[in-house]
Amino acid sequence: MHVDLSHPIETGMQTYPNDPPVVVQPHATHEEHGASVAALECGSHTGTHVDAPAHIDPDGNTLEAYSLERFVFDAIRIDCRDLGAREPIPASRIPDVDADLVVCWTGWDVHWGTEQYLEHPYLSPAAAETCVERGFDVAVDTLNPDPTPTATASVAEPNGFVAHHTLLGNGQLILENITNLEAVDDRFELRAYPLALDSDGAPVRAVGVTDGT
Repeated sequence: MHVDLSHPIETGMQTYPNDPPVVVQPHATHEEHGASVAALECGSHTGTHVDAPAHIDPDGNTLEAYSLERFVFDAIRIDCRDLGAREPIPASRIPDVDADLVVCWTGWDVHWGTEQYLEHPYLSPAAAETCVERGFDVAVDTLNPDPTPTATASVAEPNGFVAHHTLLGNGQLILENITNLEAVDDRFELRAYPLALDSDGAPVRAVGVTDGT
């Protein structure tokens, strides 16, 4: 079974604060031009997307450095739905198993498109370090593996992009804004091929493959 784990790209969709707005509008129409063409404006971190190390490191790899196989993951889903707004995911949640990627299932995608989506749980610095130690890439069903700055942020939260630097700085990839994780198993194959864009990140069509089909 193939499960779509991606948010659709559409005009006005939610983005990280101050990222480029998303606009999808007609460029050519059947009536005027005999064919339909849409014009798309968006940032490289629009919707469900992958972060490359160049996102936080001027000398880091861009997406072109990776083979297609790098975007197919043996994934393990960890249940973090008991965590509330702005709570850290502890290192104790990171399993010690043979896998490529840890998917943090917070259930926060139900808040997609609202201000509450910015108040998501986040990966603690210790959890990010544990992921690196165990060789895991990381996927989240939130806007960010780090806390997203808002007026409700606590002084106890990590400053800046600690999880980003820990993961990307050690060659691990990050997938953000995954959705629909209730439809996959705890172990599944995640396919998340980015656009053929040599950049710091790109939207992906994230697909979960379960039951070996």
